[in-house]
Amino acid sequence: MKAQELRAMSPEELDTKLNDLKRELFNLRFQLAVHQLDNPHKIAEVKHDIARVMTVIREKNA
Repeated sequence: MKAQELRAMSPEELDTKLNDLKRELFNLRFQLAVHQLDNPHKIAEVKHDIARVMTVIREKNA
């Protein structure tokens, strides 16, 4: 996901995207705990996406 795509979203869409990413991160961590996660790098990717969304939200609020 690119920051440019995020900047084109409305604040409501960004909030929805943030909630979806946090839910996905929770599920990935759960899969990791029960040893069912195929790609552990996916956790880092989701964390980076969460950071991007939060950065864009802060930019729009400033």
